[in-house]
Amino acid sequence: MEANRTRMMLARAPGLMAEQARALLETAGGEAALESALRPDPERDSSRAPRPGRVGRACRELAEAASQWRGGTEFKQSTLRYLSAPDEAELRADLAWLESSGARAVLCTDAQDPPLLAQTQGAPSVLFVLGSVDVLHSPQLAMVGTRRASPMGRQIALEFSAGLARAGLTITSGLAAGIDAASHEGALRAGGLSVAVFGTGLDTVYPPENRRLAGRIRERGALVSEFPPRTPPSARNFPRRNRVISGLSLGTLVIEAAQRSGSLVTARLAGEQGREVFAIPGSIRNPLARGCHKLIRQGAKLVEDAAGVLSELQIILPEQRVTGRESTARVPGALDKEYEMLLDALGFEPATIDALAARTGLPGGSVASMLLILELEGCVAALPGGRYDRIT
Repeated sequence: MEANRTRMMLARAPGLMAEQARALLETAGGEAALESALRPDPERDSSRAPRPGRVGRACRELAEAASQWRGGTEFKQSTLRYLSAPDEAELRADLAWLESSGARAVLCTDAQDPPLLAQTQGAPSVLFVLGSVDVLHSPQLAMVGTRRASPMGRQIALEFSAGLARAGLTITSGLAAGIDAASHEGALRAGGLSVAVFGTGLDTVYPPENRRLAGRIRERGALVSEFPPRTPPSARNFPRRNRVISGLSLGTLVIEAAQRSGSLVTARLAGEQGREVFAIPGSIRNPLARGCHKLIRQGAKLVEDAAGVLSELQIILPEQRVTGRESTARVPGALDKEYEMLLDALGFEPATIDALAARTGLPGGSVASMLLILELEGCVAALPGGRYDRIT
């Protein structure tokens, strides 16, 4: 319990990253010694509880020694103030959550700390994990993209993640709607592993509609967060989440992203961390392809299938393990030629019934009924505004 108390205290200390936490632990001589050192000493401090806003003498001296030990490690005053006088009621609530939830608090000095993440600048001092801690040591690929994904984008995410999961990669993403959710889903359908990194505490699933998906990921992988329980969703949390997503992974694959999006932040962080960045191109008329095209112009690897990602990562597997799909769409046999003509006319840009009728010469009523059948078969998806999009 005392060890977990120390871990919760380090997790809640503002601005405390793995580098500073390691320095404090090494200087103090371990978790128990750090806990003892941070408790106020009545012989050295004027009161047993330091006054709010002031840094206790013991904490200040420990930080000064740690700075010298680690060759210039700096500590923020806000960090030291918290460590001098943590919120004890908050810590008790944190410990109760740890015990009731079954979550693990993995310290940056633990053997279970993910090695790739530990190599990155600004790595978290503590990671909270629900599910398998061991999966964080498996080879991972981050897959990210827009929350407002097109049907085609979701289908691509499903297919890529399934193929990559069959190849032995753990699919890591942020549990957001759209591309994130489809990437997790594809890995799970293929019988693979997945990791979801939260921008909240693990006691809050965000968005809430992905609660069931989160439960499945916990069973077939792990839910991960650097944020303590009761941390709500906040815009400033998600860039921090994104650096963990990219830091855990060998590379990051972007599927559909606007020119300004969190997905591009994740890709930038991956590049800064020395990891591979992949992007899938799209139509020049699709605004959700512009972010991917921007990444490709900046040097991201253009990929058209899962095998291309594996090749860049130097992972070689039989072709059928990579390209196999959970399900294949079937075009009805009675009107094969007309259906194929309609799909060819649709291409890979959303179109209305009137536009398709003009392209094919078929009556509008026939086009409408054929599109309905193709939608039921999983070949096309209906979009707002009476448009249809091809997804196979």
